Amino acid sequence: MLRAPRWAAPVSLTITFLGICVAAYLTYEHYTSSTSLVCSDTGKVNCLKVTTSSYSKIFGVIPVADLGLAFFLGMTVLCLPVMWRSGNELISRARLGGCIVGLISVLYLIWAEVFGVDAICLWCTGVHVLTFLLFITVALASAFAEPVDE
Repeated sequence: MLRAPRWAAPVSLTITFLGICVAAYLTYEHYTSSTSLVCSDTGKVNCLKVTTSSYSKIFGVIPVADLGLAFFLGMTVLCLPVMWRSGNELISRARLGGCIVGLISVLYLIWAEVFGVDAICLWCTGVHVLTFLLFITVALASAFAEPVDE
């Protein structure tokens, strides 16, 4: 059994909370037709163009914003202090695996913004940065976990 560093839970929970906030905002904007989107809608920084593009839905049905919100909600559960303290290898693998899936998704979405939509959404970039920071946090916490005598 491994014990994660003490900083792992508060840092990861802070990141997931911020991620929930940004993803919830993007989800709200999706379902309100982006009527109150606080972001540029001209030039290379164009949140409206990104959030209403064909890339904003998976299979043309599932909003990417919903997936981002689901990701951060799921990662919040996996990053609760009790989950970090459990030392359960399955939970540790799920947490790291979730972050890897999130990071791969972010890389695809960045590609879609840059090459498919030809615009950048600052809110989406916030989600991308938070996902990357969560991955780094979980990876470092996993790397610095110490064995515990049972």
